[in-house]
Amino acid sequence: MTHDSHVAKTATVKNLFDSSLAGDTKQRIMELHHHSQRLWGNMTVAQTLAHCTSGLEMAMGVINPKRAPFPANVMGLLIKPLIFGNDKPMRRNSPSSPELFSADHTKCDFERERGYLIAAIDRFANEGAACCSQHPHPFFGPLKPQQWAILMYKHIDHHLRQFGV
Repeated sequence: MTHDSHVAKTATVKNLFDSSLAGDTKQRIMELHHHSQRLWGNMTVAQTLAHCTSGLEMAMGVINPKRAPFPANVMGLLIKPLIFGNDKPMRRNSPSSPELFSADHTKCDFERERGYLIAAIDRFANEGAACCSQHPHPFFGPLKPQQWAILMYKHIDHHLRQFGV
């Protein structure tokens, strides 16, 4: 594969900078309700919304998690091309940085968390590359804005599928 064909292929991977896809994602979020049941995992729907917002805050540099320890940090660098080169969804129960989880489920209000997530998607999609963090991802290391956008779509999609939407 030539460098040009690889660039063209990567450009077609679903990402949250695509305003149409961001709109579809927000519509899926609106299909959730506070009694939505998860198909796997252990977070409530409100905790999941807060977790997705934290992921976007990481992508925008609001939250700067520490790097994963060896050997996870090396493994992340090795599988990075596999994750960002296609639309394959994230696996169930994929690991995540502890800084992206709300410790207390009683402090997660569904409507408030849904509003925060939609606002974070709007900010990320509207500001584009300019809002992306230069801080390395805890698992994948340094990411380009387009990679942040791919990862943010995959992450939110993963959790929406977790709740059947």
